[in-house]
Amino acid sequence: MRFLHLIWSNLKRRKLRTLLTLLSIVVAFILYGYLSAIARAMDQGVSLAGADRLIVRHRVSITQPLPESYLRRILAIPGVQNAAHASWFGGIYQDPRNFFAQMAIIPEAYLDLYPEFLLPADQRLAFIRTRTGAIAGRRTAQKYGWNIGDRIPIQATVWVRQNGESAWEFDLVGIYDGAEEGTDTTNFYFHYDYLDEARAFGQGLVGWYMVRVQDPDQAATVARLIDAEFANSPQETKTETEGAFLRGWAQQIGDITTIMSAILSAVFFTILLVTGNTMAQSVRERTEELGVLKAMGFDNLLTLALVLAESCLLAILGGTAGLAIAWFLIASGDPTGGALPIFYFPRQNLLWGILIACGLGLAAGWLPARQAMRLQIAEALRRI
Repeated sequence: MRFLHLIWSNLKRRKLRTLLTLLSIVVAFILYGYLSAIARAMDQGVSLAGADRLIVRHRVSITQPLPESYLRRILAIPGVQNAAHASWFGGIYQDPRNFFAQMAIIPEAYLDLYPEFLLPADQRLAFIRTRTGAIAGRRTAQKYGWNIGDRIPIQATVWVRQNGESAWEFDLVGIYDGAEEGTDTTNFYFHYDYLDEARAFGQGLVGWYMVRVQDPDQAATVARLIDAEFANSPQETKTETEGAFLRGWAQQIGDITTIMSAILSAVFFTILLVTGNTMAQSVRERTEELGVLKAMGFDNLLTLALVLAESCLLAILGGTAGLAIAWFLIASGDPTGGALPIFYFPRQNLLWGILIACGLGLAAGWLPARQAMRLQIAEALRRI
């Protein structure tokens, strides 16, 4: 700490150059924050997927329905603890741009399978008992200003009613929260029975099944048993863990992790060159001063440490400022207007960002610091 004033004075020597380098680092870490939030949103909560949950869908595609009668047969398979089904509704609320997932479910069984959805006991009971009842995630309810007791009209794009109308109305009886920060609170759930009895076609069909196994270590075995149960039937199934299902869903638009890593690698490599160039210029400009310091008794290791400390201070100041700005901007809202199911800056990525800033400082300052360390006193003083 006793050399902090000396290090800070060196950074202030060329204020404009230092400021521009600092701003470059800030922008790089803001981009890092946004890409981290987008990557977490695009994995659709894969990291939060239950290890004891399986997804059973049509073997051809998830867009192909399965018979509701499969539920009884799935529950009879050894190793299955509980099961429920869900069906995509795909309606429009007021405007086609107002997108959020709407799904028809078996209320009690579905909520038992997903304890991460926090719903007060009275609202849960009202949802189970109200045939036209629906629950919405906190984020969607806040976005549209919904309150419990509201009647929510949704225009169907596929499931028209038997009377030919496409308008469906639901009574909002509950608003659920997430047990963890990454829990998706944008969905809208309603009774499957209400949908099935009133739609013009598709009675007795569901979208997919969710299954809880008794032993997570036996999940693969149970998955094979389920698929074997419906082998050679008109609607064969494909069963996989919830994490694998969500990961495959996200990768339909590409390998998000690889894409984000490639972008960030290019950005930080560029910033490494910029910061390294700044430090190299700074050392060259201070050759005489470094020679004087060595003549005064500063040894090679101390000279190395001073230059590295200067580089690290610059990187850490820019990195922490960029991370703080990214955190504030991301917390203020989803820039896509709600298209992403979850949008937040993961804390583990924040910690990684701090470590990256430290690593950036060390990498950018290493060569200039070694140059300063190897500087000969006589050679440096000859330039005075």
